[in-house]
Amino acid sequence: MNSIPAVNSPASDAGTSPRPIDVQRERELTAGSRRSHHFNAAGAALPSVGVVSTVVDHLRLEESVGGYEASAEVRARSEAVYDSAARLIGAGRDEIALFDSASTGLRVILDALRPRVGSRIIASRNTYVSHALHLMTLEREEQVVLDIAPVGPGRQIDLDALERLLAEGPPAIVTVAHVPTSSGLVEPVALIGELVRSYGGFYIVDATQSVGHLRTDVREIGCDALVTTGRKFLRAPRGTGFGYLSAAAVERLTPTAPDVRAAQWTAPADWKVDTTARRFETWEAGIAARLGLGAAIDEALDRGLPATEAWLTAAGRAVRAALAEVEGVRVAEPLETPSAIVTFEVDGVSAAEVVAELASQKVRLVSVPATHGQWDLGDRGIPAVVRASIHVYNDENDIAALIDRVSDIARAQRKGQA
Repeated sequence: MNSIPAVNSPASDAGTSPRPIDVQRERELTAGSRRSHHFNAAGAALPSVGVVSTVVDHLRLEESVGGYEASAEVRARSEAVYDSAARLIGAGRDEIALFDSASTGLRVILDALRPRVGSRIIASRNTYVSHALHLMTLEREEQVVLDIAPVGPGRQIDLDALERLLAEGPPAIVTVAHVPTSSGLVEPVALIGELVRSYGGFYIVDATQSVGHLRTDVREIGCDALVTTGRKFLRAPRGTGFGYLSAAAVERLTPTAPDVRAAQWTAPADWKVDTTARRFETWEAGIAARLGLGAAIDEALDRGLPATEAWLTAAGRAVRAALAEVEGVRVAEPLETPSAIVTFEVDGVSAAEVVAELASQKVRLVSVPATHGQWDLGDRGIPAVVRASIHVYNDENDIAALIDRVSDIARAQRKGQA
């Protein structure tokens, strides 16, 4: 098979040489990496021992002194999470809101735009199911105009076609998944941002699969809002996420249902909302999980975003190339796609069956059905794909096990048909 990036090979970035990824070190700091061949970073990545300890330590503190009291003791550390998140994506701390998921962030931001009859929304074809359902509900119940952006041969948004859509009417809300759940595709989000700004639109980026995986800078992208989750490539606890709203977006938008976290009830019939992106937060949150999110972000920053991106994208290309050499296996995105998410099919074997057989061999990944991406997988006529997603704790033995086991499945299917 094609070799994956050498464990200690440095990646270059704009003439610099960032610290290389030390895979063995990452494995030592990731207990789960020694129990299976884990390829589900795009679902819920393995957390480090440091992140787990952060969460457990705070739960012990809550056990000892109570939840409110524990929260007060760690207030400074909780506040530092905003600084870390802002640094991660190139934002200001007042432009960061913490959520329990990216889906929650998308919902509250979109609702704050208050789309009504005649409002225009343009969505990427690779939109995640939960967000797509929200958009279709707005189309059905509020009579908004919903367009799916046309794609080119490589399934990326066709920029010329998008510009024609933007020029057709009043400024539109444009919502794009940077990297989808159904493939390793990477959208040209910065180029899309230039177009949306030139037509006065409001630009939302779903960076659920890209933050912690690819460098994601909100100033370079030029988005008005961006959301991400903690549990995927950031390796944070489940039930965590955060969003970015530009200073202009914060000034423009108010939540449809202000929460005590976000607003002060100043008179019997009056209130005022927070002046920062926190106006979209809610009071209730798992403080232990949020501290874990902060710890995970800090680890990602310490590891180095350019080096992480270079290593992961090279590993993704190598795995695609190796799978493409296996008879009976079809890789579902271009081999040179610059991401660590690899999707494929095995002739004659359902995606669910492939996943179950691999799990029996301690190779952990998932299948993504068309019901999670009808505008993408459904449009391509693919009922489901097998998805392998690589992270910095995956070594050559992991990847060899993946390729070998998939080869075994394909070979057994061919023999069964003979």
